[in-house]
Amino acid sequence: MHAGRPNPAQWLWYAYGGGLPRSLSDWVLDDTTRRSWVLRHLGRALAQLAPVVLLCLLVPPVPFGIRATAAGGGLVIGLLFSLAYMTETTEHRAVKAGWPPGTTAHRRAQRAERDRIERHARYRSDGAGSFD
Repeated sequence: MHAGRPNPAQWLWYAYGGGLPRSLSDWVLDDTTRRSWVLRHLGRALAQLAPVVLLCLLVPPVPFGIRATAAGGGLVIGLLFSLAYMTETTEHRAVKAGWPPGTTAHRRAQRAERDRIERHARYRSDGAGSFD
């Protein structure tokens, strides 16, 4: 049964690594395997980094240029670190939602294979259209 999407408070909790109710486990799998999963992961990483970047911009008693440089550098390093562990993080989210380990990689591989077939078989003998 598909229960929809998390509300903003639930999404923020999820973005910071918290678990969602089991009724949203289908949404978690979709979130971690759809075509835009990399952009969605980066969005969660930006949500995690935003408070730290904001504090870095507002708190230190140094010229703004230094604060902006430090905040920008921290943002770049944080995003690079997040990208380095992107597949492991999304897999952990899916497992936490109740899916067996390896589900996200399997789903992405299935989608890549479907996309490959659709690219190479533009006109199929049993009907046109997408497999989705």
